[in-house]
Amino acid sequence: MNAGNRGGLISVKKGALRRPAVIAAGGAALAVILALNVLAFFRGLESPWLLGGMIVADMAVIGVGVLVAARAVLLAEHLSEESQEQLGAIVDSAMDAIITVDATQTIRLFNRAAEQVFGCPREHAIGAPLDRFIPQRFRSGHRAHIENFGKTGVTSRRMGDVTTLWALRPDGEEFPIEASISQAGEAGTRFYTVILRDITLRKQAEDAMRRQQQELRELSAAVLEAREEEKTRIARELHDELGQLLTAVKMDLSWLNDNLGASAPDVTAKVREMGAIVDQTVGAVRRISADLRPLMLDDLGLADAAAWLVEEFAKRSSVRCTVRMPPEGALDGLPKAVGTAVYRALQESLTNIARHSEAKHAWVQLAAVNGEIYFEVEDDGRGIAPEDVAKARSLGLKGMRERLAYLGGSVEISAAPRGGTRLRGRVPASAAPKERE
Repeated sequence: MNAGNRGGLISVKKGALRRPAVIAAGGAALAVILALNVLAFFRGLESPWLLGGMIVADMAVIGVGVLVAARAVLLAEHLSEESQEQLGAIVDSAMDAIITVDATQTIRLFNRAAEQVFGCPREHAIGAPLDRFIPQRFRSGHRAHIENFGKTGVTSRRMGDVTTLWALRPDGEEFPIEASISQAGEAGTRFYTVILRDITLRKQAEDAMRRQQQELRELSAAVLEAREEEKTRIARELHDELGQLLTAVKMDLSWLNDNLGASAPDVTAKVREMGAIVDQTVGAVRRISADLRPLMLDDLGLADAAAWLVEEFAKRSSVRCTVRMPPEGALDGLPKAVGTAVYRALQESLTNIARHSEAKHAWVQLAAVNGEIYFEVEDDGRGIAPEDVAKARSLGLKGMRERLAYLGGSVEISAAPRGGTRLRGRVPASAAPKERE
């Protein structure tokens, strides 16, 4: 408050009429006047001077009382005006737009920030219906919302917790807002106050970020898809071409071994060693080809490929595995992208178990429920810390999340009841990659 207002408050609290000595003197004077009035009443016409003096004194007291009362009323009105001015200054200094409406949703208060937000002068807004600042398609719903809010008895709450609210400028431009509403009653009339903020810039930034995230997700999916296609091509070339060449070498070595006989025992032994090396090479080629892209995933489907994957993992890692598969045929007809995403998620999960968990047992489950594919991988190892999941180099988990998210799925990692780690994922069975522009 400024100095003038502070002085006004001091004059009210410490005025002359409020001093104890003045109050005591006034009380004594009133007591004397009351006693003289009683005496004049009993003496009557015997003391006309006393009766006349009392009439004059009474009139003087009444006059003083009227003056004091008038002063109090004027002072109260002055303080009320000052309070209204101070409240108006506070409302006008607010950074957010403030609009107050009555029960008929007629605007009664429109601060300076509201003028700037809506581009409408206050004198044009006061007395106008609130509907002029609400897009046509939202007006009926807004009225119902206000009426329901008035019935709840709740003092205040945020508006539009789920969806973005939209407002309307006089030139027809719509813009997004966030708002809160409060209500108060006065003399039987209910008033609603809305505090709102123009979030156009913020929403534009959010939309831009959302578009960028979608573009990055599509780019990531395109890279993964190209990588998967390249793996498939290399795996088929390894399996078919290199496999055939190694088989031919194996057959030639077998022929050479049969024709040499006992005439060259040293050469025969060397040929047998070469045959063993070729057998190892054939096995390595098959293993590398399967790791790149198991042909049974394309030829036999997800169920057989997942069962083979877990079996091979158990052989290589010495981790005992328990597998639960859906009924036969439940995973047939899946889109290639869905089968690949689930298979790669299982593969990444088992790889992490072998590398980091020190587990003795693992449990793998696949299920098809209500048009979605669910999978779960659990171990009894040492578990995984949240900071390990968030590491920048945890590219396998991040790739798994992105691959599933692109298809409308999700994955979550948590502590397992057995003390290790549990990974759960889901993806729509009919999901297909979104078309890229």
